[in-house]
Amino acid sequence: MKRAPVTDLVVFLPGIMGTRLADADGAAIWDLSGGALWRALRTFGKSVKGLRLPADIGDDHPGDGVRPVGVMPDLHAIPGIWHPIDGYTDLLGWLEQNFTLRRRLPNDPPGTAANLVEFGYDWRLSCRYNAHRLRERVAEELERWRSSAPERADAQVVFICHSMGGLVARYYVECLRGYETTRRLITLGTPHRGSLDALVHLVNGLRKGWGPFGVDLTGFARSLPSLHQLAPDYACVSTADGHGLTYARDLTGLPGPDAKLLEDAGRFHAELRQAAEAPGRAARTDLVAVVGVRQPTATTASYADDLLVPAWDIAGVDEGGDGTVPRLSARPANAAGTGSLTATAFTPNEQHGSLQNNRGVRDAMWGWLGQEPPFHRGPEDEDVPPLSVLAPSLLEHGVPYEVRVSVPGDVEGHDELLVVAELKPAGGRDGASRSLRNLGGGRYQGSFPAPEGGAYRLAVRVEGRAESTVTALTLVGEAGE
Repeated sequence: MKRAPVTDLVVFLPGIMGTRLADADGAAIWDLSGGALWRALRTFGKSVKGLRLPADIGDDHPGDGVRPVGVMPDLHAIPGIWHPIDGYTDLLGWLEQNFTLRRRLPNDPPGTAANLVEFGYDWRLSCRYNAHRLRERVAEELERWRSSAPERADAQVVFICHSMGGLVARYYVECLRGYETTRRLITLGTPHRGSLDALVHLVNGLRKGWGPFGVDLTGFARSLPSLHQLAPDYACVSTADGHGLTYARDLTGLPGPDAKLLEDAGRFHAELRQAAEAPGRAARTDLVAVVGVRQPTATTASYADDLLVPAWDIAGVDEGGDGTVPRLSARPANAAGTGSLTATAFTPNEQHGSLQNNRGVRDAMWGWLGQEPPFHRGPEDEDVPPLSVLAPSLLEHGVPYEVRVSVPGDVEGHDELLVVAELKPAGGRDGASRSLRNLGGGRYQGSFPAPEGGAYRLAVRVEGRAESTVTALTLVGEAGE
């Protein structure tokens, strides 16, 4: 198949934990494949005391020699920091296969121009710090690309960003004048207004029963400016006084988060809102927000006894999201903190960790890169039943794997579907599949025997409708953990 032409520079940014990290000697600190996840986590756990950041780190680098060395290729997770995320190798390969995009190879001569750039970053650090590093990298790569051929002299930048990567790129575009050379910013499940899960991890810590590293990662997580910048930038916590929802940064004595980092995270989001509303912003850069929908997503929480108890609803309404980022958060807010800066570009029925590999997102990517998608007529042109999947992101050893699925009542035949689930180890071994039990009313349920320890992908679909697939990711503990 002939590849579609793209003359711009395409820069990809992964989410938190999505970049491999090495020490000053080049030894891997955070680097893994799906099948080796537990071994990598143990290695990481042994190093975590040295990776914990000082309390006054701000927007600086700690000078510990840690450096980014590339994006994660496969499923990755750190319990107590973020939910499991699938790898980025497949997306980058798809971009190269279908468009005239090329990454720089290790054996390329120095100075070789490439128009598909992976920007890995030290995800422990402030998004501001990484945005400044992004500015340096983009200036270098764009100059090299523009000067490589006359027809590329006016090339601009297109960002494709997953999760927290969208905050890094957006700060560069909005606050560091990146809009001068950026054509489009595509964010996949970016928590523009934060994620309640980040706040829950900061307050509640690593839940009891998940200490597989020999070291408690809670202190490490609470030292990260980046994780604080993922905390909700909307009123999301209800307290016993019954005065409605409160911003987390306004709660005095909230245990867990670093108060200064949480306060600064509020300033970070305010800077983004104010820059986005500056005169002329609408003519600068096209912002495309991909918002995962219909998945059960923690959106608010009640606070009591020094713990946060998540809830799916806000103001009595379950708006859903991608299972990690609430729907209300995946679009930027305006400067007043209400409404949205941009319309939703695309709402795939998908979970957060798999958005970058979703078939619908790939189809939409053709248009965002200025191309017409290949046209073919088939069953995917019909209405696709939207599946809402509830599966564990962390599962202790010896516990059966339970999955629940629901389909909205306004979908014709919602209670007459044959729903199939397949659970496969991330390492590529054979998995198991089964039809889910129809409970009536659009509710479906199934169970797999307790899986062995490791990382897993669960694919749920309506039988015969591959385009309905929703992918959930799970980390299962090992015996004795």
